[in-house]
Amino acid sequence: MSFSLSISTVPTTQIKVHIGTSLWHQKIPIFTELFHLQKPLVYKKTSLNHMAPSFNSSSSLYDFVVRDGNGVKGLVDSGVSEVPERYIQAPRERMNEHDTRACDAPPIDLSKLNGPEHEKVVDEIARAAETLGFFQVVNHGVPLELLEDLKDAAHTFFSLPPEMKARYCSGVSPSPRVKYGTSFVPEKEKALEWKDYISMTYSSDEEALQCWPNQCKEVALEYLKLSTKMVRGIVEALIRKLGVRMDDSKMEGLLGMKMVNMNYYPACPNPELTVGVGRHSDMGAITVLLQDGIGGLYVKVDEQNDADKGEWLEIPPIPGALVINVGDTLQILSNGKYKSAEHRVRTTSTQSRVSVPVFTMPVATERIGPLAEVVEKDGLARYREVVLQDYMNNFFGNAHAGKKSLDFARIN
Repeated sequence: MSFSLSISTVPTTQIKVHIGTSLWHQKIPIFTELFHLQKPLVYKKTSLNHMAPSFNSSSSLYDFVVRDGNGVKGLVDSGVSEVPERYIQAPRERMNEHDTRACDAPPIDLSKLNGPEHEKVVDEIARAAETLGFFQVVNHGVPLELLEDLKDAAHTFFSLPPEMKARYCSGVSPSPRVKYGTSFVPEKEKALEWKDYISMTYSSDEEALQCWPNQCKEVALEYLKLSTKMVRGIVEALIRKLGVRMDDSKMEGLLGMKMVNMNYYPACPNPELTVGVGRHSDMGAITVLLQDGIGGLYVKVDEQNDADKGEWLEIPPIPGALVINVGDTLQILSNGKYKSAEHRVRTTSTQSRVSVPVFTMPVATERIGPLAEVVEKDGLARYREVVLQDYMNNFFGNAHAGKKSLDFARIN
């Protein structure tokens, strides 16, 4: 059987494949970006009607996925039939579903915070924050229709052609507060994570409506506003549970930076070899997460006196619920009473998955440290005071590695 490949690049990239006497001829717009790479790509025949790129080096794959903005979705759409070596995680970082179980904790009804059962609900929230650092909430004030619209908007955005998403890459984005990217910090990672994302940090309604992607800006903005209102109520309850009164200006400093992301995890040919997101804790105060119905979020339950060991619990999707998790900032403020949750995300071979988190954190200039009232009660401070910007620089300057980000502030 003879095999030949001819490429024409006008006006859209075309690939013609002759196999024997038959001709397969199809326009493939996604390959347009491939021919701008400095390093050549090699193509391999995977079937009579499919061509997939075979990257001749790790750097050519990195250029295609990261530098040219194609992301993991571009890699999958190009026809890869197995996970490239650059995405294969070390054995200890891979996820084994047989070593996990589902978290069976019922969701907390937030509507009762404003009723006669207020103290009972506060106790439930505090207990979850002190133990797992994760819990789910219902009757949270975010309309269920909006949650569905968010998931649809995420799929719409990530279905755009690569060159339209790449408009939001660092250096060319219409705003430095809007960033499209892939993995976490690719330049620091030994193995890349199987995830693309669009990140939108809030500064004003005007900038959001002008600079955020048209496919998601209105629903993302509404979701961020409603979520941060909910977060305020949760954080106020947790701070009061510590025996501390915090005025409005201090609370605004604690929750002054707000960011909404949309994450996309393409279906993966070898989910057992890679991860959607590696082991980490969030750096902020509270994270609100919308899952879709596919699932894949896991949180670690540390063994007593040995944080390196522990069981992984799956946080199952509950229709209409939102996931809440404690971040490093709240662990530091509470002097370790509240636990930021170590968590990670698996991939799946059957369906592409989306999630939409809202991150709330102090403004960059805010100094964060254990609250004085808590330190007085505990008798010692377990963390030093740090400027949030310095903590952020350390957090985003390293690959995911469990809860090691907390070491930046920890007093040994």
